[in-house]
Amino acid sequence: MKVAFLVAPEGVEQVELTEPWQAVKDAGGTPHLVSTRPGRVQAFHHLDKGDTFPVDAVVADVRAEEYDALVLPGGVANPDFLRMDERAVGFVRDFFVAGRPVAAICHAPWTLVEADVVRGRTLTSWPSLRTDVQNAGGHWVDEQVKVCTAGPNTLVTSRKPDDLKAFCAAFTEEFGRAAAGDGS
Repeated sequence: MKVAFLVAPEGVEQVELTEPWQAVKDAGGTPHLVSTRPGRVQAFHHLDKGDTFPVDAVVADVRAEEYDALVLPGGVANPDFLRMDERAVGFVRDFFVAGRPVAAICHAPWTLVEADVVRGRTLTSWPSLRTDVQNAGGHWVDEQVKVCTAGPNTLVTSRKPDDLKAFCAAFTEEFGRAAAGDGS
């Protein structure tokens, strides 16, 4: 299974990139780092710079159909940058149109709101996004992890880094189910 990780050139919360990345590898999948610019992305530990990671592909050069699933890591700045990039927003929307599973944690649902894909969906996020999710037609819940199948695809969301263990377990299970053809 080939899984796209979409991040901005800077601002991704490092642990929300690295732990899900490792979970995909541990599940036998191939993670692929997609960004809006080539080169390297700058990760952060909250507000402090973390490591940099090499970009595998630029969002303008790939299509959702090339991937089996999508992971959207958080960080406050990361989804804010992504939602300002028309191609990144379109890339996210295309996973929903194609019925491919998506996982988003922390502030990442901001990009989902911008892509207009939360209407009628139940999801969680960092608490400050509650009003944004509700205004976009979604139902926000305060849960460690939420799996929503009330739409064209499976959507897995979590609130924060403390939820990563449950988030990774849930999305790898759902991605595996989708890859096996057991529903999405």
